[in-house]
Amino acid sequence: MPELSRRPAQTDMIAVKAMKPRTMILMLALAVAAWPQQERPELPDERKSMRLPSGKTQAEEILKADHERSLEDAARLMKLSEDLRIELEKNDRHVLSLGAIKKTEEIEKIAKRIRARMRRF
Repeated sequence: MPELSRRPAQTDMIAVKAMKPRTMILMLALAVAAWPQQERPELPDERKSMRLPSGKTQAEEILKADHERSLEDAARLMKLSEDLRIELEKNDRHVLSLGAIKKTEEIEKIAKRIRARMRRF
């Protein structure tokens, strides 16, 4: 029964020694979390600050051109989807033409182009 003969001070020291690594890790984690974050200086966005000879910003002109191209692609997308619908209606359910498959691939390609333009800004 050597454990019962220990003095309370000894058991307290054992508990403190066991807690030291945990406490040190906790204190280190708190110190890292409290460390002031360094702010990166904001770099000027060159596309927004560049002015064209017309006085408009380059970003505005790019957005305008992208919008026009997206409208043209959407009109082409509508025509292709209508052509595909007509072609599918005139064929039997067991017949699938190669032209229909090519139209679906073209529709997908145009839709991806429009989506890429929209995600850019």
